[in-house]
Amino acid sequence: MARRDFVRVGGLTALGLGLGNFLGLQRLVAESKAQLSPRAKSCILIWLDGGPSHLESFDPKPDAPKEVRGPMTSIPTNLNGVRLGECLENTAAIMDKVAIVRSMTSPLGEHQFGAHYMMTGYKPSPALVYPTMGATLAHLRSQIGVLPSNIAVPAFPNLVSGSGYLSGSVGPFSVGGDPRSHDFKVRDLDLYAGIDLARLDRRLEFVEAIDAFESEKNASNSTPTDPDLVRAYNLLANPEAKRAFTLSDEPEALRHSYGWLDSGNNNIGQSCLLARRLVERGVPFVTVNSSGWDAHADIIQLKARYSTDKNGLLPSLDRAFSTLVRDLSDRGMLNETLVVVMGEFGRTPRINSNAGRDHWPNCFSVALAGGGIQGGQVVGSSDSLGEFPKERPVTPSDLAATIYTLLGIDPATELQTPDGRPVRVTPDGSKVVSELV
Repeated sequence: MARRDFVRVGGLTALGLGLGNFLGLQRLVAESKAQLSPRAKSCILIWLDGGPSHLESFDPKPDAPKEVRGPMTSIPTNLNGVRLGECLENTAAIMDKVAIVRSMTSPLGEHQFGAHYMMTGYKPSPALVYPTMGATLAHLRSQIGVLPSNIAVPAFPNLVSGSGYLSGSVGPFSVGGDPRSHDFKVRDLDLYAGIDLARLDRRLEFVEAIDAFESEKNASNSTPTDPDLVRAYNLLANPEAKRAFTLSDEPEALRHSYGWLDSGNNNIGQSCLLARRLVERGVPFVTVNSSGWDAHADIIQLKARYSTDKNGLLPSLDRAFSTLVRDLSDRGMLNETLVVVMGEFGRTPRINSNAGRDHWPNCFSVALAGGGIQGGQVVGSSDSLGEFPKERPVTPSDLAATIYTLLGIDPATELQTPDGRPVRVTPDGSKVVSELV
């Protein structure tokens, strides 16, 4: 029975159901309807915040004029005829496990709008804020254990609302801190001085008593204990859950392979290692947020700011992504873990007057591996300048439909807004990129 019908006939009160009970049942029904046979149990999204240049990474143009191909060269990969930017030498060696979409296209060249479109599959609307893919997955998939179902490392991009119209409890849990530090630990997961678990238990019981009192006053609108409070309590009280964030447990050689404590301020390597530890423990969705990709000036700095600096954005991405794929493969986890590398758009085909590239959403690239992805291929192509799709244009809505399908969620699944409006997880007309699956 639809929610509006329940309300119309007063069914909630007549059946002895509070609003909390009803919303719980509604979520279970949505979850049961959404399920497909999942190819991936979890997803690691490597988010390149600011808009990475496709021409310096996944779609170089070595035969284009110098003002288009830029100051960097390209290199061959282990796939015949496929080349990558010169900084992606480790990724070039595992291209048989990777699929690249070179014909992504969007009309939105502003950071906030572009990020919203890529992370939700929906163009921004003033009428409704849509949930990200991580929030939708956390909403539809039952949580296993006490770790949050949607985690951001080290923090979620502030341009996008993580949960949208869904409950804040499914929004991304940002771990904070710097994963490169020897003493890295997640903020707020240690008890403050003078507080122990017994005292924390009493505080939780007090909150639950207040909830029970409010429920008795208004039985038709019972309110469960604050889910964020419960989540924080569960993490504090569970040493094994906290152990998931202890990167010092990993072999030092592996940490170096990901990129450990190098100069500069790039922590993508250790963030990817932490993401692997989290999905290994059943977390469905982890966002690794790498900042600094808005290269309007000196595009060469993506390689290295100084000649002695080996921690430039592109080399660091190369080490982190390739090591993550190999690590997942070695552990037998790659087939069930989807890895996606993307940003909000690409960069202009021609170098600007500041030796950089500006925003360019008309054509850009996304890389994927594992989780049911058919590796060793390039889907679509751009024209000779990397300016527009030449073959097989793919929209962010299509990409979202593909990711949902791989994670076992039907793209046509309908969720409910707080006012009872049904909304599909992807827009009408979005299509799965069949070549990838």
